This record gives sequence, structure tokens and C-alpha cells, in this order.
Amino acid sequence: MNILDLLKSLLSLSLGDYIRRNFGTGPGTELLIDVGGVVILSTFCLLIVIFLIWLTRKIVARMQDRVGPNRVGGRYGLLQTVADVIKLLIKEVIHPSGADWVAYNAAPLLTVITALLVWAVMPFAPGVIGVDLNIGVFYIIAISSASVIVLLLAGWGSNNKYALLGAFRAVAQMVSYEVPMILALLVPIILARTMSTEGIIQAQSIPFLLFAPLSAIIFYITTLAETGRTPFDLLEAESEIVAGFHIEYGGMKFGMFFLAEFVNTLFWAGIFVTLYLGGYRFFGLENWVSADGYPYGRLIGLIAFFAKTFLLYFVYDWIRATLPRVRVDQILNFGWKFLVPLSLALLFIVAIVDKLIPAGASDVARMAVHLGVNIVLGVIVLEIMRRRGRAIREEMSGGEGPGGREVLYPDDNHGPTGHETPAHDDHGDLPLGGREPVVVPVH
Repeated sequence: MNILDLLKSLLSLSLGDYIRRNFGTGPGTELLIDVGGVVILSTFCLLIVIFLIWLTRKIVARMQDRVGPNRVGGRYGLLQTVADVIKLLIKEVIHPSGADWVAYNAAPLLTVITALLVWAVMPFAPGVIGVDLNIGVFYIIAISSASVIVLLLAGWGSNNKYALLGAFRAVAQMVSYEVPMILALLVPIILARTMSTEGIIQAQSIPFLLFAPLSAIIFYITTLAETGRTPFDLLEAESEIVAGFHIEYGGMKFGMFFLAEFVNTLFWAGIFVTLYLGGYRFFGLENWVSADGYPYGRLIGLIAFFAKTFLLYFVYDWIRATLPRVRVDQILNFGWKFLVPLSLALLFIVAIVDKLIPAGASDVARMAVHLGVNIVLGVIVLEIMRRRGRAIREEMSGGEGPGGREVLYPDDNHGPTGHETPAHDDHGDLPLGGREPVVVPVH
């Protein structure tokens, strides 16, 4: 066994080829490589959460003019998350009375398992992928949809009405946003003409973000809802329904739900990079092979992939630190009444336009046509939204336009009447503690 060859194989991410050269290509060797790959990938996903939690705390704290973790592990609080993990591991395990033992205990395990399974089709670098399925995107959709059942198991198995209500609301949100997510995912599939994640990367001589920016925006918004990130963090909503579907969980069982959330967030950032930003592609350097046959370009591709992925993850935290939580009815209306029709229209337009483009057209010409169609559709959508918003403002202001006035009444028996109402009008007897109607400007 040559130590130098071993180091080269590690640097070129070709350890599997090194094992085959030294131990043969029998079934036992392939089993060893497969099991080793699963262990390495799973360990990475579980350990990276410690860093992601610390990173989120520091980013959000800086954006909100706070310090963040700064005690455990020095001035930067590097070991704060490690201390939190130790605390969760040593906490007392409590089982609610009347809870369904199987459902209650299976939910935390299943949520972590589903979060890890989807990484099997993630292409990290050329040739560095768990399994290159020809239906890789379909596999992602199928596995990620199982998380809906897991949340329902957690809420129902806890034997707590608040947990059940939280689970119902979380399921309603996730199911609602899976529809536009799937429709948005079909756009890069149409452009690449394959469902393989590796094939989609290879088809992006020009990133699909420039082909279909509307699809990328829709997909990114739906991933926020799928992971329960702000402003779609109604899966917990502590201020509204105690703590959501995991109210009865404590210790590491509670921690496993958040572990899965951070793993899923990083995964969706990686899938966005794969579908719209060319994945590990970096100006062709990812294909560099040295004179002695070692593919050192794989390391360049791996670095490029994670650089793009963590940039997207930073945007997740940026949104988390900036936007407030919105109401559940607003979330569902936005999903069903806006994102679903828009993603449907975009899907049909992209499919028709891509079919009309001549087969011999260059990638630049094909990109220009799709980008132009996306811009036109985006302008139309913005105009529709502008007119709708103006109509709502005029309705609230009594037909006087954005500068009009809205009359607010202290009880539900009165409301905007469509005209300006003086404050001295007689509106009947006011209840104890009631106030006269207030006229306020509408902006």
C-alpha cells in the first residue's frame, strides 16, 4: 500500500478507485465503498449542523445589532452549540401520558432519516455522488414529501391538542407549497431534458438561473416554506400555539427536529445550486486531470459547490433576520392564489417556447429567448399585482385613491362606509370603554 497514492486519492476525491486498485472489484469491496460513503456523508450532515447553528446565530445577531454567542469557546462562542448539544443529550427523557409510544418515538427518528436520505443524489463534484439516478429529482420530491407524514405523526402521537393543531397547520403549509415547488422543478427538467441531478449540471453550460429566473425565485420561496424558515415559520409559531407540533418533545428528541431543519435547509440550498447555478461547475476547472491520471479538478468542483451553497444559506439567514412572520391565511393565499397560477403559466410557456426553438440553436440564443419570455411574464405579473394592490387601497380608502382616508370603528358593527365620516357623527351607544371612530390616512 503506497501512502503517497493514498494521499493523492484523498486529495483528488478518488478514494473508491484507490480501494478498487488495491483490493479488487469484488462484491465485498463494492459493499465496503458503499457503506463507507454512507457513513462519511451521514457524519458530515450531522456534524455540519453544529457549525450551521453557530453561523446562523452570529449572522442574525450581527444583522440585528446584537453580539450573539460570545461566552463558551472564546469571544466568538465557537463551542456554544457543542454545549447545547451536551445539554440536550443529558436532559431527562419524558414520555407524555396517553401518547402513542410508536408514533411519538418514531417521528424524531423519521424526520432525521428523511433529511439524510435526500443527500444520496446530491452531486458534490464530478463523479462524487451517492447514486446517479435517472429520476433523481423525482426521488427528492418523493422523500421530502414524507416529512409531511412525520409532522402529523409527531402531533397526533403526542396526545396533545395543541400539538395536533400545530401539526395540521404545518401540514397545510407544506402541502400548499409543494405544488408550486414541483411545478418550478419541472422547468430545469424541461431545459435539461433529464431528471438526473448530474445530467442537469452537465446541461448547464449557461446556468439555468439566466434561462428561467422566475422559476428560480418561485423555487427559492417554496424552499423557505418547506423548511419552515422566516417568514414561513408557522411550523413552530411559539407565540401562537405554544410550540407547534413538537410541544411534548424534550431533550434530544426535541433537538432532532431542529437538526433535520438545518440539514434540510443546507440541502435545499445545494439543490438550488444544482438546478440553477451549475452545481460544481467552475469555468471547466472541475474537469482538470493531472498527468498521472488523478482528477484533482474534483476538489475544485467540491469547493465551488460548497461556496455557492453557503452563499445561498447566507441568504436564508439574511431573510430570517429581516422579515417578520406572516399570518397563516396570508401564507396559504400567497401559495394557492399567486404562486400556483404563476408557476403553471411559467411551466406551459417554457415548455412551448423550448419546443419552438430550433434544435441547432446555440445555448446563448436559447438562453436569450427564454430570458426574454421570463422578463415579459414578470412584467405582466408585476402589472397585475400593481393594479390589484391599487384596487385594494382604493376600496379601503373609500374610492379616494392611495391618499384617501379609512374610517376605523371600535367594534365590528361598523366599518368603512365608502365615504368620509366626521368624528362627531352619532353612531349609537358605545360599549363601556369604547371610543369614537378614528379617521386615519391610508398610505
